[in-house]
Amino acid sequence: MEIKNEIKKGVIGQEHMIDALLIGILSNGHILLEGVPGLAKTTTVKAFSQCLDIHFKRVQFTPDLLPSDILGAQIYDMKSGDFKIKKGPIFTNLLLADEINRAPAKVQSALLEVMQERQITIAENTYILEEPFLVLATQNPVESQGAYELPEAQLDRFMFKIIVDYNTKEEEYEIASKVTNNTFETLTKVLDKNDLLQLKEEISKVHIDKELEKYIVDLIFASRNPSDYGMEELVSYIQFGASPRATIDMFKAVKAKAYLRGNTYVSPLDIVLVFKEVLRHRVILSYEAQAAEINIDDILQTILEKVKIP
Repeated sequence: MEIKNEIKKGVIGQEHMIDALLIGILSNGHILLEGVPGLAKTTTVKAFSQCLDIHFKRVQFTPDLLPSDILGAQIYDMKSGDFKIKKGPIFTNLLLADEINRAPAKVQSALLEVMQERQITIAENTYILEEPFLVLATQNPVESQGAYELPEAQLDRFMFKIIVDYNTKEEEYEIASKVTNNTFETLTKVLDKNDLLQLKEEISKVHIDKELEKYIVDLIFASRNPSDYGMEELVSYIQFGASPRATIDMFKAVKAKAYLRGNTYVSPLDIVLVFKEVLRHRVILSYEAQAAEINIDDILQTILEKVKIP
């Protein structure tokens, strides 16, 4: 797509992350990015907003952050003698919640309504957010001091969890060269909000066969009851399987993935390509799995291999 080529002018590599962001904004799904600092997560999000000509705001999450710092608050105007609403940074199209796991549970819960309902309640006033609205949250997997585990209820609001890895040697050389010589190209608008609405309409028309829909449901149920699908060895490793939101997000994500691959129909490959991203933050491993150092992606790979493709 043209937008991908434009983003690449400012971001070297990280195509997997760029694809995920595109699927998220075209499917109304929030994205959780996990990776060490310096992997162009913030740069990619900024480039994304420039190319789409949508509003972008960034919030650095810290242990002393308050819900009102994100949502806004009712304040007293001494001149008029009235209470007024001061809107927070959540009133945007693209919100980057940087290091989201550094904020305590009270702040995490403040995001639940807005991520699920796309509306904000301040005092007695409820505001519907302007479309598109997408939360892109980052978390650092290395540091644990001063960090909080995201509650499962909030993790379930994210469509994808994307693992952002290091660039290749060639890509890192190109990044260093362009930064030091200031030779990155200027990004221009490629699409606007009306174009996004049109793309969403086209994606809704992407065909998915009933058998593939049933296949998606089987994959989700296999994460809850692996013994029903001949995977008794996984029973002791899985504490909780994926929720119904995972099924809904899979249905939406596979259509967008097929569209980005230039197809008008969903194939089994589209399902395989997004399966781990949709489920890796929703399937909760047991203590036995953690003690045995079992990786969640290995569990999901086993499910993909054992559940029969129609």
